[in-house]
Amino acid sequence: MSMPSTFYDENSRQLSKQYNDLEFETVHNSWSMFWPSRGERVLDVGAGSGRDALWMANRGADVIAIEPSLSMLSEGRKTTGSKVTWLSDELPSLKKIENLAIRFDLILVSAVWMHLAPTHRARAFRKLSNLLSPNGKLVISLRHGEFSDGRKGYPVSVEEIEVFAKDTALLVKHISSSEDSRERKEVTWQTVVMSLPDDGSGDLNKVRHIIVNDSKSSTYKLGLLRVLLRIADAHPGCVMDRSDAEVSIPLGLVALYWIKAYKRLIDRENLQQNSNSKLGLAFITADGWEKIPHLLADDLAVGSLFYGEEAKAIQKTIQASIRTMKEGPIKFIYSGSLVDKNQEFTMQPPLKRRREQSSICLDSAFFESFGAFVLKESLWDCFRLYNSWIEPLVVNQWVMQMQRFELNKQNKIMLQTYHNALVWLEKDHDTKDVRKRVKELQENNVDLTSVWSNTKLTQDYHVDHCLPFAYWPNNDKWNLLPTTKKENLNKKDRLPNRVRLVDSKHRVLDWWQLAWGDDINHSQRFFTEASLSLPNIPPQCSDFEQVFEAMGLQISGVKSRLLVGEW
Repeated sequence: MSMPSTFYDENSRQLSKQYNDLEFETVHNSWSMFWPSRGERVLDVGAGSGRDALWMANRGADVIAIEPSLSMLSEGRKTTGSKVTWLSDELPSLKKIENLAIRFDLILVSAVWMHLAPTHRARAFRKLSNLLSPNGKLVISLRHGEFSDGRKGYPVSVEEIEVFAKDTALLVKHISSSEDSRERKEVTWQTVVMSLPDDGSGDLNKVRHIIVNDSKSSTYKLGLLRVLLRIADAHPGCVMDRSDAEVSIPLGLVALYWIKAYKRLIDRENLQQNSNSKLGLAFITADGWEKIPHLLADDLAVGSLFYGEEAKAIQKTIQASIRTMKEGPIKFIYSGSLVDKNQEFTMQPPLKRRREQSSICLDSAFFESFGAFVLKESLWDCFRLYNSWIEPLVVNQWVMQMQRFELNKQNKIMLQTYHNALVWLEKDHDTKDVRKRVKELQENNVDLTSVWSNTKLTQDYHVDHCLPFAYWPNNDKWNLLPTTKKENLNKKDRLPNRVRLVDSKHRVLDWWQLAWGDDINHSQRFFTEASLSLPNIPPQCSDFEQVFEAMGLQISGVKSRLLVGEW
């Protein structure tokens, strides 16, 4: 962002006092009819001292504030306390906020636009418009008047904003002019309020067409869609690149999830997956899949380690899966005519030729070594936002497809068998690692307490999914927390509210450090899982507090997308 962050870093205290001396109602009176109400999701861009964010949070809004100046962000956090979630992010990229897959009812860009270079504005506006929920409002204030303190500003105009609004299908709802709140004669302001119409989503229709109407001689198209839905929902941290309206994710991760998607169907139930059983399945090879029948789908979890022949067989299976996807669903999922095809998905080879490894860790570096899987940004966002609506349709169509295949008919497969084989994660499979660790610590006379209340744990303790499994199936170590039976039963399938989460922070961090921090293998697995399943965590992260902050953001995202209740 072409914003003078150095100036704001050096003058953060003085500026914060200056901003906080003014009241929100005075500064923003010109668009009062659009002020957010209780329960609405708000994004404050360039939130500065936190004055506006705090006012909107006190009004009952769920506010996320972003600020590029770290010193101003620190001052803002002092102003708002735990009532507002803060992120270090900036225009025009908004990389961190995009990773949350949250759509906002109101986005406020106050006293920021004049700092943004004109060449960056079209991209910034498109990013902001993409973050709006249907009927959501984008509010941009425009400062007219030069700076006298060394800050850089560029000319702004309502006409420019109106052009951007037209290009992104936003409706201009309100334009107002006002004098400067600090009574500077050389400075005036205009505020533009725009709205995103609630007119549906082209990408949802596109995905539905692929699921329901596309011709299929196998389950491969449905398999790839489900794989992408699961990755988009479970691994926001996997994005390698997000530019030119496209998203790149690790090809090896897509292939691993392809294997996981078919493991139960083939190894456990031997269900036919194409219309011609004599052709077999292209990804079932003698040197790959057939050497790992003993591995369950849940054994192929992010962060897992494999050695020797197992490691080699997994790599062969991934490579065979990549070839199958390339020649199958990637080739045949397209829009347009047979002559003028527009493929929805593409692959990019790795930067350097990969060599087979004798030992592997299923982490970001391993997945990226196979290359990149590329899809349109809008489609990725569709998968992120509407996963809970799309995936059941994919599963039901997959069952219907299998019911049509001759061998499945001859074997008189029960309906429940199909659905059982399509279960993505077995809820209790990976809690055994947490229980094993609890037992080890208790045998070493370590007193363990519930992360939610500090109550001493007895033998009748429970392992709680912080983000409930019923809504967001995830068995990563950061998401599995020891608690009392009573608390877990009382929490049910709800998310911890902000106050409870903040109050429990030190106990959660203590548990993570105690359970996973002292052993290199435990620690590596913990942070590998977190970096792929939580937003804005780099692969090399080793900071439990950073994971906790990201967990809070993930809770906000799941609450926003799935409307899960709070505890």
